[in-house]
Formats: sequence, C-alpha cells, structure tokens
Amino acid sequence: MVYMYTFIVTNMDSSPEYLIKFYCKRGLMENFIKESKSGFDFSAVSSHNRIVNANRVQVHALAYNIFNWFRRLVLSAEMQKQRIDTVRLKLLKIAAKVVRSARYITFKLCSSCPYKEEFYDTLSAIGKLDVQLE
Repeated sequence: MVYMYTFIVTNMDSSPEYLIKFYCKRGLMENFIKESKSGFDFSAVSSHNRIVNANRVQVHALAYNIFNWFRRLVLSAEMQKQRIDTVRLKLLKIAAKVVRSARYITFKLCSSCPYKEEFYDTLSAIGKLDVQLE
C-alpha cells in the first residue's frame, strides 16, 4: 500500500482538518487563476491607460465565464476536467470541410483526426441544448 504524506507549515490556529480543506481550496483557486492567465491572457495589459486595461480584463473575464458555461452545459464529463488550452486544441483547432446542402450543414473531418469523437459529441450536445430566449 502506498501512502501520500502532506506537510503544511503555517501559523494559523485551526484544526488539521480545517487547514487541509483551506489549503486544498486555495490550491484549486490558484489553478483557476493559472488557467485564466494562460488560456485567456488575463495578465496582458496593452495600454498605459487604466480604463482601457480594466475594460480588457472585463472582456477576458466575460470570455472565461462563457467558456465555463460552455464547459458545464455541453462538454462530456471527461472533457470538463480539461484546461482551456486542451479544449481549444481538441475542438477548435481542427481542419474540417464544411459542406452545405439545402437542409444540412455537414462537417467532414479527415479520417485520421484524433479528436473526431469528442468534436461530434460536443456538436451533438450543442444541438440538444434547449435555449429559451426572452
């Protein structure tokens, strides 16, 4: 049997169970921050103007939230765990031929596409969404 040990050095006065939960939540939040910085370029500021940079961060935050809705509503359980870079690679960076007919739009992927099943599963889940517009 393999045991995993975790050592936490802290000056907080709390029970060990609380400390473990606290630091696990903190680590999870740091993972979200890292994903937002790498996947949505949150840390990039392109202007010396504070208002321009604030608007840029708000647009990036909106994109991050829309992606999380997309992740929860459409992606499979396995794909939900993946980072934005991986989802982008598997679903968006795919070469396909779009064929339009009178009734259908067909995406034709190459036979050797490694992410074909994930792409079609996601496309099918998007088609099953019941969107109510008000």
